[in-house]
Amino acid sequence: MSNNRLTKLREAMKQRNLEAMFITSGINRRYLTGFTGTSGFVLVTHYEAYFLTDFRYMVQASEQVQGYSIIEHAPKVMETVGQLLASLHIKELGFEQDNVSFGTYKSYEEQLQGIKLIPVSGLVEGLRIYKDEQEIALMQKAADLADLTFNHMLTVLKPGMIERDAALEMEFFMRRNGATSSSFDTIIASGERSALPHGVASDRVIQNDELITMDFGALLNGYCSDLTRTVAIGNPAPKLKEIYNIVLEAQLHAVEHIRPGMTGKEADALARDIIARYGYGDYFGHSTGHGLGMEVHEAPRLSKLSDDILKPGMVVTVEPGIYLPGIGGVRIEDDCLITENGVQRLTHSSKEYTVLR
Repeated sequence: MSNNRLTKLREAMKQRNLEAMFITSGINRRYLTGFTGTSGFVLVTHYEAYFLTDFRYMVQASEQVQGYSIIEHAPKVMETVGQLLASLHIKELGFEQDNVSFGTYKSYEEQLQGIKLIPVSGLVEGLRIYKDEQEIALMQKAADLADLTFNHMLTVLKPGMIERDAALEMEFFMRRNGATSSSFDTIIASGERSALPHGVASDRVIQNDELITMDFGALLNGYCSDLTRTVAIGNPAPKLKEIYNIVLEAQLHAVEHIRPGMTGKEADALARDIIARYGYGDYFGHSTGHGLGMEVHEAPRLSKLSDDILKPGMVVTVEPGIYLPGIGGVRIEDDCLITENGVQRLTHSSKEYTVLR
């Protein structure tokens, strides 16, 4: 793991006047150190960097973590943290307020007598927004696996199949091809359930003459993909093909016209305005997209309320949809890297109206 991330963290700490920062988030820990175990803490000052873990992970940490002093912490980790801070004459400690419960905070307070605890939000997450070349390569592999999974499902889906079985087939396929897991609970929503934006796979039996929305992704090498495609089985009602074409037009337009420097609100409008123009604005109730990386939902947001500025190096989803209660719905989603000139798609599955028979 490059020490460049540690350097950027220290720069961010200086901007917030932080002498020391204590990292407890497992995602942020892996981002900063490359450690893939399940227990460990990171303590960073302007000049020192420590990785604290217990006996179980000392060997693994020595193999994975570079640029940090690796320490086996005491049964109570704050005992070790307190000793390190005292040795460095540091009296203030930043902690991840979004990752620490109130009960844990109170225990820190009790154990770190004389240390001022400073709640901090979004420090490492702000660094994670911008993907480096190594991260982009890993995300491309996760996106490639999502594409491969979609193509596999085109050969598997058929009337009579239960949604849960389809989701399980996707999970098996992704894991057989290297994924740690799916990025999130797989959405398989068929028939009238396709009008549920988050219709996680159920016991419903897939039938002829309906749409199936598949929203899924692979967690591969620590990074997520997130792909949605909607396909038809048999001959669904003409209304469903109509909204498919509208969603496709909106999604293609957004992907083509998103540019760095836009706000999330402006990017959202690229898709939303088209759907509204056709009279379906009230049936598109979620945002156009979100950031993607080590977590499936990160900054920035592409929504009608977002003032986030899109910049090169960010990876976002573009996923407009239309949902007609009792009838069915359509969503189409790609993972896109913001570049200097626009976007580069990471997912490449066909978006043509596909009919399975």
